[in-house]
Amino acid sequence: MATQSSEPATEEVNKLISKNPELYKELALHQSPRFLIFACSDSRVSPDVILNFQPGEAFLARNIANLVPKYDERDNGVGAVIEYAIQALKVSNILVIGHSRCGGIKRLMSHPEDSSPDYDFIDDWLKIALPAKIKVLEEHPYADFEKQCTFCEKESVNNSIVNLKTYPLVKNGVSEKSLQILGGYYDFVNGKFELWEYESESITIPFSIPE
Repeated sequence: MATQSSEPATEEVNKLISKNPELYKELALHQSPRFLIFACSDSRVSPDVILNFQPGEAFLARNIANLVPKYDERDNGVGAVIEYAIQALKVSNILVIGHSRCGGIKRLMSHPEDSSPDYDFIDDWLKIALPAKIKVLEEHPYADFEKQCTFCEKESVNNSIVNLKTYPLVKNGVSEKSLQILGGYYDFVNGKFELWEYESESITIPFSIPE
């Protein structure tokens, strides 16, 4: 079985380090990021590139559709990221970034709630964003599907912000004004980036989803 050489990747890493050796010497000792960023796993959406971050400036968590579950849902992966970022790294900002043409949100908006799931892990994960889907269907029932997806890409960011505030560490940081939470949306189709604050309470999921 043929194996692909890792030399090209190694050369690129070495070039990157050689451009700023002092930075990497410092990073070898510690990291002091100011941001915790939740972003999508989509290969077209890199937070470092979008926001022009240098290594060490942001602590990243990436998943399908950039979702954050509620504290009481006990997702160990997300909870561990939040705990480490706030308690150990002392980040002062949390940013949730949504993006255009999100495959996860498209799946959420197109998948009937009463059918058997085609994707075991994905469909279960996307239930986190159901409140966003419900709100979009209630507020934009006559919009075409593509526009509904765009609305939901942004609304799911707000939903994740609401969920973030259910974590005691986050809630305390916000109340003490040591932590700021922001939502962002990267429209890579039109080359635009939006940033906003969001204040709201969560909504209750009804038994049936409006059609």
